[in-house]
Amino acid sequence: MKPKYYPHEVEAKWQARWEQERAFEVEVDPARPKFYCLEMLPYPSGRLHMGHVRNYTIGDALSWYKRLQGYNVLHPMGWDSFGQPAEQAAIKRGIHPAVWTEENIAYMRQQLRRLGISYDWRREIASHTPEYYRWNQWFFLKMYERGLVYRKLSPVNWCPQCQTVLSNEQAQGGCWRCGSAVEQRQLEQWFVKITDYAEELLQGLEELGEGWPERVRIMQRNWIGKSVGATVDFPVEGRDEVISIFTTRIDTIYGANAVLLAPEHPLARRLAEASADRERLLDFIARLEKTDRRVRSSEEAEKEGLATGLFARNPFTGERLPIWIANFILMEYGTGAVMSVPAHDQRDFEFSRKYGLPIRQVIAPLDEEGRPILFDELTEAYEGEGVLIHSGPFDGLPSEQARSRMTEYAEQHGFGRASVHYRLRDWGISRQRYWGTPVPMIHCERCGIVPVPEDQLPVILPPDAPFTGEHGSPLDHVPEFVHTTCPACHGPARRDTDTMDTFVDSSWYYFRYCDPKNEKAPFDPEIVRYWMPVDQYIGGIEHAIMHLLYTRFWCRFLRDLGLVEFSEPVTRLLTQGMVLNIVPEGPYAGRWMAMSKSLGNGVDPDDMIQKYGADTLRIFILFAAPPENELQWKEEGVEGAFRFLRRIHALVWKWHEVLARRFMTLSRPEPEQLTPEQRALLRKTHQTIKGVTEDIEAHFQFNTAIAKLMELLNAIGEFEARFPTADDATEADLSVLGEAIHALVVMLAPFAPHFAEEMWEALGHTESLVKARWPSFEQRWVQAETLEIPVQVNGKLRSRIFLPPGTPREEYERAALADPRVQAFINGRKVIRIIVIPDRLVNVVVQ
Repeated sequence: MKPKYYPHEVEAKWQARWEQERAFEVEVDPARPKFYCLEMLPYPSGRLHMGHVRNYTIGDALSWYKRLQGYNVLHPMGWDSFGQPAEQAAIKRGIHPAVWTEENIAYMRQQLRRLGISYDWRREIASHTPEYYRWNQWFFLKMYERGLVYRKLSPVNWCPQCQTVLSNEQAQGGCWRCGSAVEQRQLEQWFVKITDYAEELLQGLEELGEGWPERVRIMQRNWIGKSVGATVDFPVEGRDEVISIFTTRIDTIYGANAVLLAPEHPLARRLAEASADRERLLDFIARLEKTDRRVRSSEEAEKEGLATGLFARNPFTGERLPIWIANFILMEYGTGAVMSVPAHDQRDFEFSRKYGLPIRQVIAPLDEEGRPILFDELTEAYEGEGVLIHSGPFDGLPSEQARSRMTEYAEQHGFGRASVHYRLRDWGISRQRYWGTPVPMIHCERCGIVPVPEDQLPVILPPDAPFTGEHGSPLDHVPEFVHTTCPACHGPARRDTDTMDTFVDSSWYYFRYCDPKNEKAPFDPEIVRYWMPVDQYIGGIEHAIMHLLYTRFWCRFLRDLGLVEFSEPVTRLLTQGMVLNIVPEGPYAGRWMAMSKSLGNGVDPDDMIQKYGADTLRIFILFAAPPENELQWKEEGVEGAFRFLRRIHALVWKWHEVLARRFMTLSRPEPEQLTPEQRALLRKTHQTIKGVTEDIEAHFQFNTAIAKLMELLNAIGEFEARFPTADDATEADLSVLGEAIHALVVMLAPFAPHFAEEMWEALGHTESLVKARWPSFEQRWVQAETLEIPVQVNGKLRSRIFLPPGTPREEYERAALADPRVQAFINGRKVIRIIVIPDRLVNVVVQ
C-alpha cells in the first residue's frame, strides 16, 4: 500500500488480478443459492455514455453485494448488435456494418473493463453473429410450425428515412429510431401472433406484483388494452356485406347516427369504388393512410370525414345509417369500424356537430330523486352511466343491466355476440434492411412458401451486399443470396429478403447467457432451470411496451415448446432514471435535461475516469440520487466522492500495519470491559451494517447506504483521532477499531471495488474480497445505549425519561414517578395504575 491514493494504479492492478484469477466466472452449483443480475444489453453505438455507466454500476453494486452474501452470482454482458445505425454507417462512411459493429464492441468492452464491472466475460454474446442468430431463425421456424408466424398483405408503419417497416410500438409519435413522421403502406409482412397470449400477458402482470414498478405494469396493461363488450353486425344496404362493430357501450346503440370506417378498413376502398364520389373518397383514403395514426387519433386533431353515399342498417332499430370514412377511426382499435353515438361520445359529438348529423340522447343520468335528466340541447357528450331512454323495449333499464340484456337480444336474433377485444396487435417483424437476422423462408412458384430445413441453418447474411440507401432491402441486390433451390421440389426458388426486427434478438438473450457456447440448441434446459428466471433486471422505462412485453411473450412461447417450466422471465425490475446536465447554449440553455450530443451537455465517462478514477465515478453515480430518480450531474459531487475515498485511504494507511499484524489474533472484550468510546464505535459499526444491508436489500437505496458509510467513517475518525500513533491504542481499541474498518471496507466493495480490494489487502488479507463475506450485525449492538421514553399522565405527554434497553418494568415505574414534571401533573392524586410498554412508553393513570 502506498501512502497516497493513485486510482489508476489501483484499478489497473485489480482488473488484471480479477482477470487472472477468473474472479467473476461462475458455473451451475446446486449447493449454493443463485442470483442472476442483468442489465439490458446495449447497442454498440461506439462509446458508453453516462446513462450506460449508471445502468451498469447499479447492476454491479447489486452483484457485488449478493456475491459477498454467498450467492452464486451470474452477471453477464453482451451486445444488441444488429440494427439500423450500423447500416446507416455503412452508407455514410463506406464501411461494412460488421466492421463498424466489431470496432464499437471492442471499444465499449474496454470501457466496461475500465469501470471494473464484474462480468463473466466468457458468456459474452453478440446478436449479429451466426452463432446467435441461427437460433432466432430456429425459433421462427418453431413458431411457424405452431401457427404463431404468418405472412399477409397489411397496412404497415413505414419510415421514409430509415426505409423500413416499424412495429406499432416503434411508430408511436414518429419513428422510434430517427423521429421521422411515419407513413402507412401496404406490404407483405411477417407477423408473430403475440395476440394469442394477450390475456395471459395481462393476467401475468398481476402475478408480477411489487417486483415490477407499478408504472411499467400500467403501461403494459394499457397497451394490451382489454375491452369487454359486444360485436354487432350492421348489414350494408344493397350489398351482401356486413360491417361488424365492436362496442363497450351497446346500451347507446339506439342513439347511433352513422357508421364510421377507418381508411384502412377492408371495406373502405370497396365502398369508395361503389360510391358516386369515388375519386374524392379514394384520394381521401390515400391521404389518411399516409398520415401518422397517432396524429389522426389525438384529441387535438380536427375530426375529418367523407360520406360514401352508402348506408348500413341498425339491427336494433332498422334505421338507415350513413357510412362515412373518418380520420380518427383506427384499424387497431376494435374492428376498425364504430357506430357514431354523438350524445354519448365526445369525438362522435364533435364529428356530428361539424357535419350536421343528428344527435339523440339515449342515456339519462338521474337527479337526486331518481328521475331521468333530459337535456334540451347538448353542449358536450354525456359519457356516463344512467338509465336508457328513447331505446324501445330497453327504456328504463340501468346501463349495466341494459348492456347484458341487449347483448343477449343480439345473440338470440343472430346479429351480435358478447366479445372481448384487445388493443394489442400482432407483432410485425419484417424489416427491409440488411443488418438483421434473415427470415429463413423460401418462395417457390410451385410449392409456395417453404421453410428452410433446420439442418441448413443458419441462413447467413451475404458479406457483399450493396449499401446505397435506395429503396428496398440490400439483400434484393445479391443474386447469390436470393436465388436458391426449393427444399420441397428442388426447383428454382427465391429466398425471403426481409430481416427480422431487432427486438427478436433481445427477446430471449438472457436465456443464451446461461449456456452461450451451446452449438446444438439455443440452451440446455437443465442449465436454464438453475439460473432462470432473472432475479434482477435493470434498464430504462422506455422499454416498457416493446422489449419488456416481447420478453414476457417469448418466455411463454419457450414454455409451450417445453424448454422452460416458468412463464415470467424476470422476477424484479428496476427502471433507473436518466442522467441530466445543464444545457450550455441554444433554446434550452440553463435547463436540466438528459445528456445528449445534440444538446452539448454530455460528459464523457472516459474523461471522468482519467481525472478521478472509475471508483470515484461509481461512488458519485450511486450516491447522487436514488436509482429510480433522475440524477443531476455535478462535478463537485464527483470531487466529493474522491475526497471520501482519500479519507478512507489515509485512515487505512495509518492503521494497516498494526491491524494486519495484530487484529486477527485479537478478541473483542465483553461489553462491560469496554469504555464508552469503544461501545459507541461498536454500536455505530453494527447500526451501519444493519442500515446499509436494509438500504440495499429492500429498496436499492445505494445513496443512503453510502451516506451511512460516510457517517461510519466520521465516527471512526473521531475515535482514532485520540491516538497520535497506532502504537498508542490498547488491544481493546484495536479490536473495536479493526472491526469497524473491516466492516467499512467490505461494505464499500459494491460501490468502489478496486479501492476496497486494495484496502482489504493492506489490512493483511491474501485472498480477494470476492471470497469475503458481508458483515453481519449483532442485535444487542444495534440498539441505542439509552432510549428516550415518553411518559404520559392520563394519556397526555408530560415528560421524557432516559433508560437503557431491557430495563426491568419496575425501574420504568420508579423513574416515571420520580420525574419532577410527572410529579407536578400528578399533584397528590392517587395513582390507579402504570402502563409500561418496554423501550417505548410509560402512561401513569391517576384519579
